[in-house]
Amino acid sequence: MTFTFSEKSLDLQKRVKEFIDNEIIPAEHAYKEEMAAARKAGNPWIVSQTIEGLKVKARAAGLWNLFLPESKYGAGLTNFEYAPLCELMGRVAIAAEVFNCAAPDTGNMETLVRYATEEQQQQWLVPLLNGEIRSGFAMTEPAVASSDATNIEARVERDGDHYVINGQKWFTSGASDPRCKILIFMGKTDPNSPNRHRQQSMILVPTEAPGVTILRNMSVFGFDDAPHGHAEVRFENVRVPVSNILLGEGRGFEIAQGRLGPGRIHHCMRLIGRAEVALELMCRRTLARTAFGKKIAEQGVWRERIANSRIMIDQARLMVLNAAHMMDTVGNKVAAKEIAMIKVIAPNMACQVIDWAIQAHGGAGVSQDTPLAHSYASARSIRLADGPDEVHRNAIAKLELARYIER
Repeated sequence: MTFTFSEKSLDLQKRVKEFIDNEIIPAEHAYKEEMAAARKAGNPWIVSQTIEGLKVKARAAGLWNLFLPESKYGAGLTNFEYAPLCELMGRVAIAAEVFNCAAPDTGNMETLVRYATEEQQQQWLVPLLNGEIRSGFAMTEPAVASSDATNIEARVERDGDHYVINGQKWFTSGASDPRCKILIFMGKTDPNSPNRHRQQSMILVPTEAPGVTILRNMSVFGFDDAPHGHAEVRFENVRVPVSNILLGEGRGFEIAQGRLGPGRIHHCMRLIGRAEVALELMCRRTLARTAFGKKIAEQGVWRERIANSRIMIDQARLMVLNAAHMMDTVGNKVAAKEIAMIKVIAPNMACQVIDWAIQAHGGAGVSQDTPLAHSYASARSIRLADGPDEVHRNAIAKLELARYIER
């Protein structure tokens, strides 16, 4: 199989890399100082002026909303064309947001492009596309096994011209960000439906609506990821207009499947970038340090780990590109197995490569002096986000076994 990028994609790869190298990486120190000062002042949940300034430059350079395929709103790239750009963004923690290509906004914007009414798009999609606001996705709940989305208990009940929303969500990414103005909320409108996949609906909930309360910010391996974060949110008798429903009652599971496909592949693309950085740091560290009379890079175990890292990264990249190609050519539903496979492969690969890089750095690897600890926390959490490994492996096995069931 031959993968060939278009001239447009190759040009964007060059421009995105140059922007990251020349603008974002030099600004990282200022961003860290800005966040350190905010923490010292007692509130890290701020709008980063460093990032906001970089956004202005990225938009002026035409490097904006690159993630949206076949859309009048975005760059018009296919998933395949976007893959190397997303990988480049994954190399630097703040890069995706600078290009307005950060989760969960990307998934939410794609959801609004596909399923929202014109009125909903004008109210929420356009400000998101302009980078004026941010958003959250409220699906996971603390009281149930959310790996099975049919388990959710949050209720969305019709009351005249409004829906009344009650429930508790957590790991609602971005909800604590002061710019987060809208949540896509998944709850049950018909819990008694015999079809378990028609019980749920998705609805737009403004964060400023009465009854929406952020209870706490969840940490991931001790990282709070401010100013973005992952919040636990309570919804208590929240009233929103009936017009806020997406697509119609009972369509929530359908929307979730449409939303999570692109979200999953974007995570995988970014993780390849993180793994590449980890491998680069591993190589530089082992070449720079001597132990037991010779360079660490000359010791067999480290050559094996470096070689395996390169093999694993390239394997994952080819699988991601294949999945992207299939999404573009045969659609997300037909590409379900390929999407599930990369969702297992990429996070596990990244965890292993980053872990080896941490080991190569010794104490520095788990400290704040390298990006490795945070990269590992992020990669490990992706093995749970958008469906845990076990769910994806089960789906892969079912699709594989179906080939051999006699009809």
